[in-house]
Amino acid sequence: MRILFIGDIVGRSGRSIVMERLPGLMQDWRLDFVVINGENAAGGFGITETIYQDLVGAGADAITLGNHAWDQKEALVFIARAPRLIRPVNYPKGTPGRGVALIDARNGARVLVINAMGRIFMDPLDDPFAALEREVAACPLKTGADAIIVDMHAEASSEKQAMAHFLDSKVSLVVGTHTHVPTADHQVLPGGTAFVTDVGMTGDYNSCIGMMKDEPLSRFIRRIPGAKFEPALGPATLCGLAVETDDGTGLARRVAAVRLGGRLEEARPIFWD
Repeated sequence: MRILFIGDIVGRSGRSIVMERLPGLMQDWRLDFVVINGENAAGGFGITETIYQDLVGAGADAITLGNHAWDQKEALVFIARAPRLIRPVNYPKGTPGRGVALIDARNGARVLVINAMGRIFMDPLDDPFAALEREVAACPLKTGADAIIVDMHAEASSEKQAMAHFLDSKVSLVVGTHTHVPTADHQVLPGGTAFVTDVGMTGDYNSCIGMMKDEPLSRFIRRIPGAKFEPALGPATLCGLAVETDDGTGLARRVAAVRLGGRLEEARPIFWD
């Protein structure tokens, strides 16, 4: 199976490159399944129903969230009618929406998508390790799902890496999101799980993690907030992770970084060209 995970979309610039490039990538790379982290898609904070529908229309099979899940208050309502929108599974019981979804891929396979949020330097949610262990046990690889994708939305690199090793051999891939800077450690772990500490953002890299530079700089220098953060609007880089899984085991065979457009050096999966 050919899977593409696209990192955190930040604002209009990030949305635009996804809308422009994803349909062509799906055709050229013959993608079976696409996951997008969309928690910063609406002006850098949260997601709206219109944006959700646009991303699904462009080819997203699942859209994951994170700590900005509810910044657009309408998300608390429309998530109930958005079966492909997945918020962190370790939110407290009774939180709207779902933290896991079993979705049919274009090749007929069943893909389990789970979103979890870390707790180091972030909101003190329920234990993500216990939550993921429970969900994977309820729908194991190959007997319950043909592939399992985990979006680990966390601040600390150590927590994301620990989760990947915790789930190695049990899921197809663990993708770190949230810090918006692509790391260079994409790999297939010894047990067959693909992993990257942070897939990076899809947005304008002439910025401070996707935001126009003046206000973040001012806050660092003067320690006084002057205005709200606004997404940078320059040409975006689409950052992602390309993963090819084995149809027999559901585990990863090959993994590659994806960086297209914008300011970063281009990277693409040469094994799909």
